[in-house]
Amino acid sequence: MKIGLQVALVLSLLSGSRLGAEELYKSVVLTKTGEFTSGIEGPAADNHGNVYAVNFGEQGTIGLVDSMGKGKLAQRLPDGSVGNGIRFDNHGNMFIADYPKHNVLRVDAKTGKLSVFAHEPKMNQPNDLAIDADGNLYASDPNWGASTGQLWRISNKGVVTKLSGDMGTTNGIEVSPDGKKLYVNESVQRNIWQFDLSKEGKISGKTLLKKFDDFGFDGMRCDVKGNLYITRHGKGTVVVLSPKGKLLREIDVLGKHPTNLAFGGPDGKTVFVTEAEKTRLVTFRVEHPGATWSKIYKK
Repeated sequence: MKIGLQVALVLSLLSGSRLGAEELYKSVVLTKTGEFTSGIEGPAADNHGNVYAVNFGEQGTIGLVDSMGKGKLAQRLPDGSVGNGIRFDNHGNMFIADYPKHNVLRVDAKTGKLSVFAHEPKMNQPNDLAIDADGNLYASDPNWGASTGQLWRISNKGVVTKLSGDMGTTNGIEVSPDGKKLYVNESVQRNIWQFDLSKEGKISGKTLLKKFDDFGFDGMRCDVKGNLYITRHGKGTVVVLSPKGKLLREIDVLGKHPTNLAFGGPDGKTVFVTEAEKTRLVTFRVEHPGATWSKIYKK
């Protein structure tokens, strides 16, 4: 494919404009191989087509990629810190799971100042993050060597509370659009769990939403309809589940190791996927905007 046409296709995907009829659920490469390390993760997107992902060029950084696929260094983390999941609150503050240092970091939206928002030495390694409408964070916390995991809540004041200490290798995590459910997957055990989530941030009613027989999981996100988009690490796809656990579709992401995803673009209907095998971002268009995107950008 000629470069000019490929750029035009990417712009069409990001903006929702049409080159003829728009093709949904069809992945297109956004960034060049090798701009990120194999630790590419995150991601988090804004409503201008920009997306942030960790480990741009080297470990311990955050890169910003614009709608043309051009990347630049956005943030350098403190020595020894390495980011994983990223989330924004509805004020535009960025939160980063810093797994070697057992921190959640915060980048202030107005000043750009980076600080430690929360620290918990009992964490194995904070991995992926979810956020509710009030700005409270939820973190998965796997112990890969032991194939176990924990769940944590980090309030919008930075208070850390353990929600569960007896799970498999917790990885992807998300809050339902209505804020009443917390979803967590276990990569090694291939389970996707659903919890009832109270207004106070307590969990109960653990229910198995879906179990898979092969391949692992990584990050996941909800759209406004409550459908779960889940990265299948090792298979090279994103699967879409209904809120009842029904498999709706599966999307090829042009690499075997998708690590996470985020909704963004001007209408929230562009999905950005970080892919570690080819160390790049890919993107595809969907029918419904992301749940968190809607809460942040449509107020």
